[in-house]
Amino acid sequence: MLSNRLEKFDKFVRTIDLESFRKKYAHLKIVEMDLPRNIQALKTLYKYYWSEVNLNNIPDFETYYDLYYQENKNDIEEFRIKTEMCSICFNKGLRARIYRTWASIITQIHAGYVAENVFGEGSVQMNDELDHEGKDFVITYNNKTIAIQVKKESKRPEARIQRNSDKNTYTIRYCVPQKKDFEQPTYKKTGIIKPQMLDFRQFSNDGILDRYDNGFVVFIAKTFEDLKPLFD
Repeated sequence: MLSNRLEKFDKFVRTIDLESFRKKYAHLKIVEMDLPRNIQALKTLYKYYWSEVNLNNIPDFETYYDLYYQENKNDIEEFRIKTEMCSICFNKGLRARIYRTWASIITQIHAGYVAENVFGEGSVQMNDELDHEGKDFVITYNNKTIAIQVKKESKRPEARIQRNSDKNTYTIRYCVPQKKDFEQPTYKKTGIIKPQMLDFRQFSNDGILDRYDNGFVVFIAKTFEDLKPLFD
């Protein structure tokens, strides 16, 4: 059974028009340099989609970007001047850059809501400080805390859950075939299913991943249920 929080965030994720955003922003790669921490999107992403989220009115990307820009306007302009880029090119490139971050972090935050649904409300913590430490979120359960990193792979990884050098940090891995592979899952000449689609279907059959009609690939409950023995 989905918690109210997960149900509302999940409904939001299903409404995102990924294809429209990709057509609008995928070709814009103007602002590709490292951004200073004071204008990175992480702080506002965690604010508006996790810590201070209004689950009855979750902002779409364009609304979020306006919030992000207004909160960081002076620092963004200071950085733009340092780059010596014109405002039109920089602002177009920055919006596209922030969109790519937004889409990635929305997947991660959705995973946090799924984990919270498994371990209980208040069990998951995520913010920009943890992110900068290499921890996408932390789970506290049975008086034990472990950190989680979420990593996208080009194909199904051999180890879906991997213990890191820090013994209290684990990486959960997932794969996302390209849109064209979902549209044409087999090779035209042979009819043989593509390896990347076999990998994804195995994840799906294992109850680990799901792909929504809009193209979003998300973790589902079994991913985190499989982590429960780590808290014994």
